[in-house]
Amino acid sequence: MATGQRLDISYQTLYSELVQRSLDESFTSEFSSDGRFVAVEVKGKKYWYFDTPKAEGGGQNRRYVGPVDDPDITKRVEAFKDLKADLKGRRRLVSTLTREAYLPRPLQTTGQVVEALAKAGFFRMRGVLVGTVAYQCYSAVLGRRLDAVAMQTGDADFAQFHEISVAIKDSMPPILEVLREVDPTFREVPSQADGRVSTQFVSRDNFKVEFLTPNQWSDDQAGKPVAMPALGGAAALPLRFLDYLIYQPIRAVLLHGAGVPVLIPSPDRYAIHKLIVASRRKEDRDATAKSAKDRLQARSIIEAMIADRQHADLASAFMEAWDRGDQWKAAIRTSIATYDDDFQNSLRLELAKGITELGADAAAYDGPSGEEATSSRRK
Repeated sequence: MATGQRLDISYQTLYSELVQRSLDESFTSEFSSDGRFVAVEVKGKKYWYFDTPKAEGGGQNRRYVGPVDDPDITKRVEAFKDLKADLKGRRRLVSTLTREAYLPRPLQTTGQVVEALAKAGFFRMRGVLVGTVAYQCYSAVLGRRLDAVAMQTGDADFAQFHEISVAIKDSMPPILEVLREVDPTFREVPSQADGRVSTQFVSRDNFKVEFLTPNQWSDDQAGKPVAMPALGGAAALPLRFLDYLIYQPIRAVLLHGAGVPVLIPSPDRYAIHKLIVASRRKEDRDATAKSAKDRLQARSIIEAMIADRQHADLASAFMEAWDRGDQWKAAIRTSIATYDDDFQNSLRLELAKGITELGADAAAYDGPSGEEATSSRRK
């Protein structure tokens, strides 16, 4: 199937079924039959928790599940006793989607790492898969073939809001133990800013796992690890712009094994975020290649969304980023200016349509001029 080609409706239906059944199975595997779900009010909002009896001394072990107002989670809480795993059936669905529909399957180590963290509770605790591994999910989510060159990676990135990590009062098992179940050669990489903690873990084969969190503090916090109570002893590297990326993530399935249910950024936010970070890569030996990959991923998603007339969703994400200030505008302008004229013109046209549909003035969101674009490409 060529890049950009629409996925046959039958495969889109199979993927939707896989998403549903994978989420069902994740519930049956994470919660034992001797426990019970309870709704707990925290600061005026209700959340589901799962209580199981402690082995000794009485009382309950309590694990965070998710917001009561999330209809998918509440539906599964209510139907918990009736949910049954269908491992073989889901494996067949994954096989069909990767072998017949040619949807991307992650490298074995990548899939195993994401699956291990999923089973350890990372996504239940509202963590989000980001980076190129998340990009591998968008072909199925959007129902279109995306550029495969942009899917190459030797690492996996995971993000969580710090306030969520603190608020849920639950934690994964020790991260290093979870990763060593996949590959016993995984080791901690002490932070350069604070050698007592780690945000990165690496295997002998140089597969890297990194934990990130939005930098919602001052710029002085940049590069300094932040303690994350829910992440099993791992800290996280604070990054600017990340809060925009991981706000309101969507459910997807990574096509590994029988399917791994994950949370990923919405495709519109992912694409606009890639435009931003591509222009802000620091000048190191990998900066040019990473920036090119960022822009290729952004373009591939944007073209898929335009082809499906999702210009309003794309425009909404664009407008939110644009309205955040001059640095955001400059980063977006710089990246857009690197593309060829045909793509720039198409993007401007579709954004203008979407902005107008949303009731705003398209003239207030002025991408780079043709002169700026030509100058940037010459450089």
